[in-house]
Amino acid sequence: MTVRSQGGLGARGIDAVLLDVGGVFLLPDPAVLLPIVRSAGAASADEEDLRRGHYAGVAAMDRHHPTGPAPASGPNWAAYAAALVAEVGATPGAAPEIERAFGHLGWRRVVPGSVEALRRLADTGVALAIVSNADGTIEEQLLDARICQIGEGEHVPVAVVLDSGIVGIEKPEPAIFHQALTALGVDPGRAVHVGDTGWADVVGARAAGVRPVHLDPWGFCPFPADHDHVVDLDGVVALVDAGDAAQ
Repeated sequence: MTVRSQGGLGARGIDAVLLDVGGVFLLPDPAVLLPIVRSAGAASADEEDLRRGHYAGVAAMDRHHPTGPAPASGPNWAAYAAALVAEVGATPGAAPEIERAFGHLGWRRVVPGSVEALRRLADTGVALAIVSNADGTIEEQLLDARICQIGEGEHVPVAVVLDSGIVGIEKPEPAIFHQALTALGVDPGRAVHVGDTGWADVVGARAAGVRPVHLDPWGFCPFPADHDHVVDLDGVVALVDAGDAAQ
């Protein structure tokens, strides 16, 4: 079962799905992180351990911002790094090096199964948009990773890609969600947003009137009863299909 729904999301129709990128399609570069954790006591750590560690790190950040957006200084990467190294079994001394690495770290590992599930999601007929806090290169990254492009092409088609580095608005600000919905021509109440963070994705989507769906494969979310969760994008496909069946 891929859906952990708290709010009966499938009982209402879904016309659009907005999607984050980090933690949904792309993960931090294991070529940078694995040597750090392996040299810090996690000699047998592999890419799957890092994947689990990422979501543990995100949950740690969310604990620092349970009811509102991150402070002006941004998300708490120190908490993220400490939780990641603990989850993979590395010594705490590796956390500062992990935190420093995020200043030059690419997000290059494709989440296993995410592209295939995105294709199945596109096949449902819902409008798709990417809404990402990024540095102006997210459209290029999605193309390079062979995930999606705007309009028809070699990969999964999406209607719009919103990169905070280009539009000048970051989640959890509701305006970036409103911009996506305007481009799609969809009412907020007919859309969901899928992301891996509470402080940016859940808080921001709610502020925009969009139903948040938290992608949380290992159930690390510190607020499990607060919002809908899925363990993978096929869970989102199931929600869309359930909404269609209820119409």
